Amino acid sequence: MTRRIFLFAFLPLALAACGKSEKKADDLAGMAASKDGRKTADKDVVILSAQQIADAGIETARPTVGGAAGAIELPGLVQGDPQGVQVVSATIGGRLVSLSRNLGQTVRQGDALAIIESREAASLKAEVEAARARAALAQSNLRREQRLFAERVSPEQDLVAARTAATEASIALRLAQQQLGATGGGGGALNRIAMRSPISGTVIARPAVLGQTVDANAELYRVANLKQVTVQVSLPPADAGRVRPGMRVEVSAAGRKQDGRVTFVSPVLDDDTRLVQLIATLDNSGGTWRVGEPVTTAIILPSTGDRSIAVPSTAVQWVDDRTVVFVRTPAGFRAVPVATGRRNGDQVTILSGLDGAERVATTNSFTLKAELGKGGEMDMD
Repeated sequence: MTRRIFLFAFLPLALAACGKSEKKADDLAGMAASKDGRKTADKDVVILSAQQIADAGIETARPTVGGAAGAIELPGLVQGDPQGVQVVSATIGGRLVSLSRNLGQTVRQGDALAIIESREAASLKAEVEAARARAALAQSNLRREQRLFAERVSPEQDLVAARTAATEASIALRLAQQQLGATGGGGGALNRIAMRSPISGTVIARPAVLGQTVDANAELYRVANLKQVTVQVSLPPADAGRVRPGMRVEVSAAGRKQDGRVTFVSPVLDDDTRLVQLIATLDNSGGTWRVGEPVTTAIILPSTGDRSIAVPSTAVQWVDDRTVVFVRTPAGFRAVPVATGRRNGDQVTILSGLDGAERVATTNSFTLKAELGKGGEMDMD
């Protein structure tokens, strides 16, 4: 009886101990599987937030699909559109009594920027007033002669003479008005002329000084409409033969990049450099580019017609005896193994591993390579 009681008492303890041992083994196995699973899942992943990506200077782009023949990369210089930069000069000599705009201020076409006080201005305005009076008198004489001729009081010869005089007076008035208009006109007082802006834009230069006496044709202001700028590039003759107007151009400088279009390829060589001048046009409505700024231009050559995939050489890294490209994911980047083909300029053909729809890290991908050895989570501190 005592033995039976002992067995009944010991049995639950034994079962409990056995259960705990099995549970501990299961937990250890689960932990090992979890560790192995995390290692397998995360070994090619770098976890980054959008802010960390921006702080690290990592830029992404889609691969080139379609067998692009590559790009011609050359230095360039941002210039103002020749149609968008105008000089406001003095049309007559005199003294500057008003300057209404400063550097950086915007103007509209026809705005008065400067007023010149001049004897010549007084003469031009006086001539207009005199011509207007002569024209009014000639018209009055013409109406009188027409009435007298109709009443058979005056001969036709007097009517013809009055009509001729009226015509000549009208021509003289228009001429005087046009001469005044060529100087700018307006200005308020009889001896003042206003210099007006020929275009809408921004004042980029103001060599004039208030109170200064200037000669005719002296530069007072320079106004630029920089909503569109051009990039000038000098091409070797061998490359110029592959470039045509309308081709896409990638312009980059100091963290900025923008697409433009080739608008002009010179048919002649420059006498001094023996190179071919190329001009590309950029939209600058956001004020991204400054005139005189040096940039890097990549002229994208036309597609060869196949469906090959290419990425910049800076996107390809060597990790653990594998060639990889870092593909953007919602949590950061994943190192995707790829097979590479030929190199064309700064582009590398991808034979397998990408389908062309991904966004890959094109700059600072070496930073992502380094982070893989740190556990895949970047410390930005």
